[in-house]
Amino acid sequence: MGSDFYRENILDHYRNPRNRGHLEGAQIRHEDLNPLCGDQVRFEVRLDPQGRVEAAAFDGRGCAISQASASMLTEAVQGKTLEEIKAMDKDDVLALLGIPLSPVRLKCALLALKVLQAGIYRYEAEQAGGPA
Repeated sequence: MGSDFYRENILDHYRNPRNRGHLEGAQIRHEDLNPLCGDQVRFEVRLDPQGRVEAAAFDGRGCAISQASASMLTEAVQGKTLEEIKAMDKDDVLALLGIPLSPVRLKCALLALKVLQAGIYRYEAEQAGGPA
């Protein structure tokens, strides 16, 4: 598929975000921002009894790349375990986006994954009785 398809997909996720909003019953909630550009993302995840992602939602503001990446990530993590999500890296996000990015734009694209993974680590620390 050509890069035009991926650019259109990014714009579609930006204009029509999937799973945007608040998620009732979420066990994992975390938000952060990219101080360089002001992009902000909040991620929320609800787990099923087996510890897999039952539902994911995001909210935030920022550029098309950061918001589309968050929207795509909510779909990509459905059914995954927390360990599978913690193992995700920039290559997984780039595969979702489908286009090469400059280092500055890469930070925008990775914000949602960074927020999600930080939320998972905080959730696991809380479950283990440690500091959040």
